Amino acid sequence: MKFVLIPDSFKGTLSSLRVCEIIESEIKKKFTAEVIKIPVADGGEGSVDAFLAAVGGEKVFLEVTGPHFEKIEAFYGLIDEGKCAVIEMAACSGLTLVEGRKNPTKTTTYGVGELILDAAGRGVEKIIVGLGGSATNDGGCGCAAAVGIHFYDRNGKSFVPVGGNLGEIQKIDASGFARALQGIEIVTMCDIDNPLYGKQGAAHVFGPQKGADPDMVEFLDENLRALAEVVARDLGFKEWDFKGAGAAGGMGYGMRVFLNSKIQMGIETVLDTVGFDELARGADYVITGEGRLDYQSLRGKVVIGVARRAKKQGAKVIAVVGSLGEGYEGAYEEGVDVIVESNYLKLPFEEVKPRAEADLRKAVSDMLEEL
Repeated sequence: MKFVLIPDSFKGTLSSLRVCEIIESEIKKKFTAEVIKIPVADGGEGSVDAFLAAVGGEKVFLEVTGPHFEKIEAFYGLIDEGKCAVIEMAACSGLTLVEGRKNPTKTTTYGVGELILDAAGRGVEKIIVGLGGSATNDGGCGCAAAVGIHFYDRNGKSFVPVGGNLGEIQKIDASGFARALQGIEIVTMCDIDNPLYGKQGAAHVFGPQKGADPDMVEFLDENLRALAEVVARDLGFKEWDFKGAGAAGGMGYGMRVFLNSKIQMGIETVLDTVGFDELARGADYVITGEGRLDYQSLRGKVVIGVARRAKKQGAKVIAVVGSLGEGYEGAYEEGVDVIVESNYLKLPFEEVKPRAEADLRKAVSDMLEEL
């Protein structure tokens, strides 16, 4: 028998790698089977480790600019024999780096640009940038500045914009864009579809978790709108409401505008990068999963993305999930054959955490008995 395990993490309880390990150990208690493990992350923290665990490679550490312009040590991954770099913006612009000093008017994505440039200098052909867990709201301008885009104020002075002064940008000059990046394919992993600004935009939806009060949210939103106006005038890029523009404080917008990046659902990027179609060929079962399966999952997150591709291989798809929410039944129409809930006692999250491993093990064991 052949099993392919490709779950997302169970947020707050189990990493995707640990979920793989638990499921594999239960399979091997009952079957003599080939088990392929592909841990998945959505672009946020843990994405680099997930890719390295899935396909091998190396981790590169270097000093870059942190969220408050301080120097920090960050990292990225090199996979595919050094031809592809995987960067998670949380490594240098993440919320976990600003505990006790959250302020999206002052934080920067400059370090992300430095990671991108370092990878380019190593001769990569492709760069994958994961958005998620950011502390920023700078529309990706910090990253853009690091790779050679110049922003000028009304006095003609060049500066690195942050969320609080995007409205001061009077001119954008892209002529200094780093030559090292020319010819490199850049893909941005993004699982949200919010526009850059407005009530569903970056500031209104995600600003509060980054430390913005209602007045600051309005201020940040106005600044993102002002950025889009200057971009439209100086660079000719008029779209501000494409899917993912508002991700990570407008980083989705900046990646597409300034770095000509393709914006792609995280699971599609993972499946393409690990060669899922080849790995799943001949599989009897593909076991996927995530912390909660509900109507939001149906937009193409991990379980649904995996199910759609696995069905083409003729494999039976099993979704092992932490809990079920409204609309989860739609997963059956997208190719999922069996859904298993590990929180079978319907306990509140605080009580689930200490017993998450044991509950997952039991749920998987019971499910395997039915195969």
